[in-house]
Amino acid sequence: MGYMHKTFLSGNGIYGCLHCGTHFAKKDKLNSKQYNGQYGRAYLFDHIVNVRAGEEEKRAMTTGVHIVQDITCMECNTYVGWTYIKAFEPTQKFKEGKFILEKEVITDITRDWVL
Repeated sequence: MGYMHKTFLSGNGIYGCLHCGTHFAKKDKLNSKQYNGQYGRAYLFDHIVNVRAGEEEKRAMTTGVHIVQDITCMECNTYVGWTYIKAFEPTQKFKEGKFILEKEVITDITRDWVL
């Protein structure tokens, strides 16, 4: 695997890694706050940046069985959530290709810079 270039997002309302500040997603791209993760509340996004995906695994969740990959921060390797690869329930297909970020390991990295 080659060098991964870090993407920097611009503007206010950027979610990033709680530990190192690496950018993940803009708040205006947030789909839902109605999810639960390993550490409590979690957020669903269509697209995020600066993460690495682990191995695919079949996981039983409260909404059914899914094939997912855990995702980690590309800078500090902290676990930050997962991505949905496949949903077996027809009502859950909308999650395929989307990402969950755990609220406990992300922060709004731009809130202190608002003028």
